[in-house]
Amino acid sequence: MRLSFVEVNRVLLVTVTALLSVFRLSLGAQETELVRFSRDTGSLRIAVAGMVHGHVEGLLHAAGQRDDLQIVGVYEPNRELYRRLAEKYDLDSSLRYDSLDRMLEGAKPEVVSGMTSIRDHVQIVEACAPRGVHVFLEKPLAYSLADARRMAELAKKHRTLVLTNYETSWYESVREAERILMTKDAPAIRRMVFRHGHSGPREIGCAPEFLEWLTDPEENGGGALVDFGCYGVVLASWLMKGERPLEIQASAHQTKPETYLEVDDDSTIILRYPGVVAVVQGSWAWTHDLKEMDVYTDSFSLHAGRWDLLTKRVANGEPERLNPQPMLDVLRDEWTYLKEVVRGKTAVDELSSLELNLTVVSILDEARRQVASSL
Repeated sequence: MRLSFVEVNRVLLVTVTALLSVFRLSLGAQETELVRFSRDTGSLRIAVAGMVHGHVEGLLHAAGQRDDLQIVGVYEPNRELYRRLAEKYDLDSSLRYDSLDRMLEGAKPEVVSGMTSIRDHVQIVEACAPRGVHVFLEKPLAYSLADARRMAELAKKHRTLVLTNYETSWYESVREAERILMTKDAPAIRRMVFRHGHSGPREIGCAPEFLEWLTDPEENGGGALVDFGCYGVVLASWLMKGERPLEIQASAHQTKPETYLEVDDDSTIILRYPGVVAVVQGSWAWTHDLKEMDVYTDSFSLHAGRWDLLTKRVANGEPERLNPQPMLDVLRDEWTYLKEVVRGKTAVDELSSLELNLTVVSILDEARRQVASSL
């Protein structure tokens, strides 16, 4: 029996639809197996673990200005600290918990923002992952490589996300530089120089609760080496596609030992890859705030400064100001990205990924080991 043209098309349409359905189910099963995404709708239900990190004020401010972000609980044992920030950002007293476990059970967040010392990051993941709660940590991922591996083990076992937040991840200049460097015909990268720092946390007026752990080697893991060195390390690792360096050399100094008694305030990490060298400078001893990178290739160099500042310089030429492409809508800020990624609506961005940040912590761990005897 011959089928008409219309009937043949109908059969093909049914067959293709069936195959697509099977494909979607298979893909969905794979995603479900890897990560248990949140199925919530509406505003992102986010809880805060700790308020001793100065960056917590960025989250509290954002939550008060937008309707797609809702703080549902805050774990902070220090009542006075909570009271001070609650008054400033109009938080209800009922949001505060003095136990992380009780907050997770009572508030039932989709994701927790870690605003503790770096040392306490692993405890946040240990509490959140078994409950299926995703975690978003301020940089760096972990205090030590052992902690980072423990967090990765928990994330895999319980199918949760453990993400790391860096300010530079949201710079149009950085994203555009990467696009230029990764195009098919781009010349090889030869040298990368990263400079991240300021005049020091005490000098710029960080709050006492922030200073207390930031300048404690047992809570932060180091001084400027960790606080600002992590920026250059993550960007170098990203541009090198996660490749681990062949060699790591680190030095750190106390230029202001009377101010920072137990940690470094100026540091340099040198990473050697096949044919490429990265120089990572982190400091609490500079005259001004600085977050920038220079990448040198065989035929041009790029200078990426804060936010959208990007210049290109060809051999023996003058700097040319470039206009970066606008950020993808999902990457316009960390909270927009976080909502989309924990609900499975966008892929994990590499800069925040657990895999890349395991490499970052391994490099910082080795750098810290090398400088331990010099302070």
